[in-house]
Amino acid sequence: MTTPPAGIEPVVRESTPALIARTLRRAISDGSLPPGSQLGEAALARSLGVSRGPLREAMQRLTQEGLLVSHPNRGLFVADLDPAAVEDMYLLRTTVETAALDRVLDLGLGEAAADRLDAAVDAMAALADEPRSAAMVAADLDFHHELVEAARSPRLSRVHETVIVETSMCLHAMRGTYETAGARLAEHRAIAAAVRAGQADEARRLLVEHMRDGLDRVRSGGGAT
Repeated sequence: MTTPPAGIEPVVRESTPALIARTLRRAISDGSLPPGSQLGEAALARSLGVSRGPLREAMQRLTQEGLLVSHPNRGLFVADLDPAAVEDMYLLRTTVETAALDRVLDLGLGEAAADRLDAAVDAMAALADEPRSAAMVAADLDFHHELVEAARSPRLSRVHETVIVETSMCLHAMRGTYETAGARLAEHRAIAAAVRAGQADEARRLLVEHMRDGLDRVRSGGGAT
């Protein structure tokens, strides 16, 4: 039996419901399906070009994740994020991301993680002239995605995927409060630098402060990650 080359891994084939769920998450995340919008099963199945069976399974997954809610005698809707839900979302984000940060540094993965984080900040810096754009929001969220992925924990990654969708919902529903990209870039770059230096307490402090600042900005009527 021929041994495959190093670095070549089996291709994971996702089920149809998983693919549909990913498509719906993306639509919820980017605001194509805004908070409070109703999902008509027949119209959605036609739009996606799928049958109702796998679509129902996908929507059930998103309901379990809290991204969709079912109202009796009314149907299925994209979840609204009221102030209490936003605060709870940031609590979960902080918990997941600090756990990922601790794991990265405990396992001695700081240097590799910092490379990924710096690359994400570089992508944000390339968008400095459009600090409130959808592209900047996506680049900003990618920084946090890279942090959690660097922890090499499938369960942390899975939980984080859902909460990041909720964060994106929140940000696309509101205008950003960063007038320029400077503060945003500095906060993320400082976290990456502390990770690279292996400064666990400082990295955690910076990350927690960054989350608190983001929540305060959302509360004030804008958006920040």
